[in-house]
Amino acid sequence: MSSKPRRFLGSTALGLAVCASPNLLAAAPPQQVKPNVLLILADDMAFGDLSRINGGITRTPRLDQLAQQSIRLTRGYSASAVCAPARAAMLTGRYPHRTGVIALNKNTGLTRLRLDETTIADVFAANGYATGMVGKWHCGDGPDHHPLRRGFQEFCGFTEDINIQSYFNYDLFIGDQIQHFDDRYLTDHFTDLAIDYLSRHRDQPFFLHLAHYAPHRPLNAPQELVDFYKDKGFDENIATIYAMIDVLDRGIGRVLDVLDNLGLADNTIVIFTSDNGPDPIPGERFNCDLRGTKYTIHEGGIHVPMIIRWPGHLQPADNDTLVSFIDFLPTLTAACGINLPESLDFNGRNVLDALASGDTAPDPVRFWQWNRGQPIYSHNAAMRDGDWKLVRPFVSRNVVTEESDLPPMLFNLRDDPGENNDLAEQNPQRVADMNAALTAWTQSIERDRTRPMTLPQP
Repeated sequence: MSSKPRRFLGSTALGLAVCASPNLLAAAPPQQVKPNVLLILADDMAFGDLSRINGGITRTPRLDQLAQQSIRLTRGYSASAVCAPARAAMLTGRYPHRTGVIALNKNTGLTRLRLDETTIADVFAANGYATGMVGKWHCGDGPDHHPLRRGFQEFCGFTEDINIQSYFNYDLFIGDQIQHFDDRYLTDHFTDLAIDYLSRHRDQPFFLHLAHYAPHRPLNAPQELVDFYKDKGFDENIATIYAMIDVLDRGIGRVLDVLDNLGLADNTIVIFTSDNGPDPIPGERFNCDLRGTKYTIHEGGIHVPMIIRWPGHLQPADNDTLVSFIDFLPTLTAACGINLPESLDFNGRNVLDALASGDTAPDPVRFWQWNRGQPIYSHNAAMRDGDWKLVRPFVSRNVVTEESDLPPMLFNLRDDPGENNDLAEQNPQRVADMNAALTAWTQSIERDRTRPMTLPQP
């Protein structure tokens, strides 16, 4: 039997249906100066999953509309090829290895965000913002690592303590209590909860992180939507993924409509992105011919959709500035007039001026690495320096050793965005220099990753 839907911990016991009240949504807009932030994250969504990119293969009218109203980052990057490390980097502005989150399985102990890390929610809460999260956490299990202990004042979603096995039948944390639900599709439920949060916090600045699970496995979607894509010639897997994206798009549209109806849209920074590229599930899924998928540091695994809307401040346009998840914290705090403490050591940069002016910021050097369990830096590692990208090739976890004998690959992404033409033999000095820089980075983050825990004094 399904639990009765409730608000977040600490709110009234009114049902969620109140969120759809026309009188509530049509009330006069609040008077406030600080901009709100709505950070929306999809899970395993490909750069090519948007209809505006794939020529209508999928149906994403609301995300396409949002893109038309937004800065569209043509070089938007996740900080990892998999979800947990990417999320930790987004929350802290730091490379994931430094945060303690480098794996996927909680049994490794490597999915827990270090307790001495400061999160973006910590920063916003300390500066007068209401902070809420709806959806997938995946940055730690157990009470000490719960989102309510990591800067979020309200939470409804799931951590590694909950295993989602069906989008139609699942458990969620409501605050710090687990409840069971079987009366609505998971993506729609997260939409309802986000709308509820926005409606209740309309009169104060808020930071809401809406972390959808779609289109991550398990592959579940309303059958009529799956049939729609099967009728277009897609197999069961891809038809279901595209159907899940259909529901995701519809829900994001509902959330954006509520911002409009509450008079909050003009004063809310909206970001939409995905934690990494598409899961390599069998089937033909369009992704702009980018090499690789989730799990690999090729472009298909880390180059993600990324759009930012802030009416009156950011003019809608394509922008070539290279923006990574580690840039979110310094950029959003700058946009909201929040001064960061000097002790906060983040790896990202503030790109607000470039986005606001329409310019392309100078390219930073950026790094990636991932493998299951303890990091083995000899494989599935990369650095990008301008147009050049050095790749230490992916090696299956079944054969990986401490030293891979596969030589590094070198690509010019300006000329070869699909990473088809390895230029390493023609550029030996560039390979040597970039490989040395990548090694220096791995040594630096490994020292930081294994540092003793230093907790603030009470």
